[in-house]
Amino acid sequence: MTVASAPSLKPLPLTLKVIRDEHGALAAMLRSIPLLLAEQRRHKTLPDFAAMRAMLFYVDEFPERLHHPKESELLFPKLRARAPEIRGVLDKLDEDHRRGEHAIRELEHALLAYEMMGEPRREAFEDKALRYVKAYLQHMETEEREILPLCQQMLSEADWAELDEAFAANQDPLSGHPPSEAYVVLFQKVLAALPAPLGLGPALP
Repeated sequence: MTVASAPSLKPLPLTLKVIRDEHGALAAMLRSIPLLLAEQRRHKTLPDFAAMRAMLFYVDEFPERLHHPKESELLFPKLRARAPEIRGVLDKLDEDHRRGEHAIRELEHALLAYEMMGEPRREAFEDKALRYVKAYLQHMETEEREILPLCQQMLSEADWAELDEAFAANQDPLSGHPPSEAYVVLFQKVLAALPAPLGLGPALP
């Protein structure tokens, strides 16, 4: 009697590893923002505005300009062609991507207003920041739960070869890559702003 061997698991494509690493790092940073704001409100202190600006600029510079376009322009079209039943979800994610640049700029403006105008603008910034974080985390959760597993199932080796070449160039410092010379100072500011163990700031209770 022969025993059928278990099917071998396909290795995780580099593209999916990059996306998941970037999601994990970004989610950890985003979750720290409400914690920092709550701590500042509790102690009736103002944020370190320079550090907060660095965090928001990082979101604008890396996820918005590198991560999202490659998903919308390279990954999603391949899946849309092979899994028409998921098109509605992909359309919603693409719309999130299109709105992302405007959303982060609005949040950056709200932070500037808080810095310039003081306490009367605290609540408006905090509300906008909390809504932004919640929406972004939900967006990434949808991708992780519904899109990435289907991509691994449906896409071909040729698809992954093309995607891996593109996504390998992301090199997001927050997901473990050494920052390029142009981003060293920014990355140091982001790390200083984030509470331990994610960053170098004091751990939050």
